[in-house]
Amino acid sequence: MKWVEDAREIDVKAEYDVIVCGGGPAGVSAAVSAARQGARTLLLEVGGCLGGIWTQGMAGLVLDVEGKGGLLREIKGKLAERNAILPKPRTHPHNFLIAGEAMKLLLEELCLEADVDLLYHTRVVQAMIVDGQLKGAILENCEGRSAYAAKILLDCTGNGEFAARAGCEWESGHPVSGKLQPATMLGIVTGVPEDAAEVMKGRVFYEFLQELGFEPSSKDNAPSINQLPYPELYMFSVNHEFNVRFDSAQSITQATLRARRELCDAIEVLRERVGWKDLRLAATPSLIGLREGRRIRGRYYLSVEDIIAGRRFVDGVCTVRAGVDVHALDASATVGAGTEGIKTKPYHIPYRSLVSAAFDNLGMAGRCISGDFYAHSSYRMTGNAVPMGEAIGYAAAVAVRTQRTLAELDGCRVSEEMKARGYAI
Repeated sequence: MKWVEDAREIDVKAEYDVIVCGGGPAGVSAAVSAARQGARTLLLEVGGCLGGIWTQGMAGLVLDVEGKGGLLREIKGKLAERNAILPKPRTHPHNFLIAGEAMKLLLEELCLEADVDLLYHTRVVQAMIVDGQLKGAILENCEGRSAYAAKILLDCTGNGEFAARAGCEWESGHPVSGKLQPATMLGIVTGVPEDAAEVMKGRVFYEFLQELGFEPSSKDNAPSINQLPYPELYMFSVNHEFNVRFDSAQSITQATLRARRELCDAIEVLRERVGWKDLRLAATPSLIGLREGRRIRGRYYLSVEDIIAGRRFVDGVCTVRAGVDVHALDASATVGAGTEGIKTKPYHIPYRSLVSAAFDNLGMAGRCISGDFYAHSSYRMTGNAVPMGEAIGYAAAVAVRTQRTLAELDGCRVSEEMKARGYAI
């Protein structure tokens, strides 16, 4: 059976200089950066808070922070003032753990102070394309369907949803097998025995669970317990969900059901152990953590050769220091591609990788920028999402002010601005 939707006219409810799709680390940074430069900015978020994987996904560890100034330094500093961060020196002295609720409030404050207009519980469902030109976005929320026009549009959805709806070329998955990196659902727990988070590291925790008769689905990236800024709360991880399709609601739903069940089962097994009886699952996220989505084709395609060579670009917007981080691609694997000899050097993300190849006025930031599978596995850390968003947001505002497109803007100017903001480039 098929249903033909009736044609209808949709009024344009408002016109903006910049519309940002997605309110995660990249999207918030893009919106705040654009608005602080004077651009009238609308930020769209499908959930009910800002922060994306930091908050809705409860992934509280911020990675690849070294050499990052600007908004990332500002966010870290303001969280520290609220006693809402915890340094993570074991992984790297610059990385840190966050308190999710404090992050939600802070990101909202940053947006409101910059006069960013926010729309929660709103999904972008279509691109407004007139005579081959991108003119805005069609949205759906509790008000029904509506249209918003903009001079510049930025896809910070993680999965490249808006760019895909605009017809942009994209790719995903491993270059040979096409397999996707696994998804993970984290949980927040209380009642962890004293010193357990320090003792239960790496394979130790994995083998401990095995001794109890529990086989975690996360093998190559062993289960973990990490203390959060509030002493009684811990981030808890045991699962991998393999080949979850970012473009399939059914696939994401089933992965969510399995992952939440596994978290609960692991905790029940642990509670039977002497010393663990007070362990409780305090919260699970509304958003399962997808490591992969669409990678939108941009003006430059960042490659594994670039990251091995530690390539610098005149239009570099930040320096990535994280190595290749590919988790096992199927349930039978016990090691990831990080052990296959791919050694990286610090490299730049070029501005051109943030600009769509299909539309001069469409930008990207976060996981969906233009790059290959291995480059993506390195730059996808949220410590890089913030400067990417900050850079493309600044570029969007300057493009509007100077009556140019993102493609026409000199990327060297963006790079110089990011250096001035304290990014080591």
